[in-house]
Amino acid sequence: EWDRWLLMGLIGTAVGMLGFLMHQIIDSLIKLKWDLVENYLQVSKRNGTWSMGADVVIYLSTGQDGNIHMTWLCALGSGLAMVVLSSGSVLFFCPAGSPSGLPEIIGYLNGTSIQHLFNIKTFLGTFISCVLAVASGLFCGPEGPMIHLGALLGCGLSQLQSDTLGVHLPIFTRFRNSADKRSFITAGAGAGIASVFRAPIGGLLFTLEEVSSFWDIRLAWQTFFCCLMATFTTDLLSSSLYGFVYRGHFGFFEAEKRIIFWNLLDMNVLAFVPTILLGMLGGLLGALFVSLNIKLNKLRMQFFNSIPKLSLRKTSKLLETVLILVISCVPLVASLGSGRNFLALEVGCIFSFPCSSEQGSAAALLVENGKRGITYLFKRGTHEEFGYTSLCTALAFYFILSCWTAGSAVASGLVIPMLYTGALYGRIIGLILVSIFGVQTNKYGAWIDPGLFAAIGAASFFSGVSRLTISLTVIMVSMLS
Repeated sequence: EWDRWLLMGLIGTAVGMLGFLMHQIIDSLIKLKWDLVENYLQVSKRNGTWSMGADVVIYLSTGQDGNIHMTWLCALGSGLAMVVLSSGSVLFFCPAGSPSGLPEIIGYLNGTSIQHLFNIKTFLGTFISCVLAVASGLFCGPEGPMIHLGALLGCGLSQLQSDTLGVHLPIFTRFRNSADKRSFITAGAGAGIASVFRAPIGGLLFTLEEVSSFWDIRLAWQTFFCCLMATFTTDLLSSSLYGFVYRGHFGFFEAEKRIIFWNLLDMNVLAFVPTILLGMLGGLLGALFVSLNIKLNKLRMQFFNSIPKLSLRKTSKLLETVLILVISCVPLVASLGSGRNFLALEVGCIFSFPCSSEQGSAAALLVENGKRGITYLFKRGTHEEFGYTSLCTALAFYFILSCWTAGSAVASGLVIPMLYTGALYGRIIGLILVSIFGVQTNKYGAWIDPGLFAAIGAASFFSGVSRLTISLTVIMVSMLS
């Protein structure tokens, strides 16, 4: 069995490298986009006020310089270019890559044959589409496509043959059967989750709970090893690159800062009351989200199937993704007016538009990419940074637009939107508790923190949509500890 373990390690290492590469490209594209935006924007820091602490800084000023209309035109134009390329890559290059790939992987592992699901064109098209879709500003994440890409690597590295390239290597031929192929695809899918969340146990439990119906104890240990290698590789590359870029020494490991919980938090029995409420709310909103998404996708299929010409049908699907991105920018564009106040986020990119404090907070939540926005919402000790209006506005937009985006013609995932949506209403519940009990500074009242309930709300909505329990708990603990 040494060759099977060797292949599992190679698959995990390859998936970890791919996860690292994907996140680096996404971050680079986002930075490039806002570097272009900053060419038209110059921020005056005179007569202004700062808020939100050292990590997340909002700057409100009474004056502005630069061309605000060109700023937004550049931001919207770069996003549209990415969306067109993202949607085009799955519509015209690899139709099997749309939208997330996870349902197709589950279907395949449970006996359904899907054409072109595991070829090189699908791999390239899914990767390009996912990277561009997330960087463009759509309300989506890379998790679903990363599971698909992990399964693709599991299939390709275990079979070592490609009909597209005409390659048939004469090694590991004993694994070229449906049962072993299915096992390596299962391990690759789990490694994809492990790489994204840095949670090897979560990746294993996810494949057991959600993906595969064919399981044994040997496959469990091998999948866990594959997930460990994926997590180790991603962490190794991320830490080494961080040290090289920011410290000037390759291989320097930076102690990773988790989202909120660096120390255990003493809890109060009263905390179970809002937690139960959040669990019920997550179930109800999760069921509503799934129901709306199913109906929306049925309407989408009926509309596009009514178009007889294939090229026109694909063009219509592409235009739908463009429309989603344009509507996603409505809250920000609506902020443009005759006022002179503006908001800037000192987090590597700067945004400027006339706004009130509540408008600015809502726009800040909607402007930021989902991963960074979740970090803001989970932040502890920020009891009064976001008001009810900004949170409710962001919740309404994010819920509707993420539901619409899921199933559109781009390779995209739902995990980041699920966590973000749950964090928004969780923080609202936390604000209600702060309004009732006030800001607590002693250790017995430290549980009354909007950041804490944002994390609980994120888990509740994730569970309500995905119906995951055990693996989700492990993933959330890995994220927050």
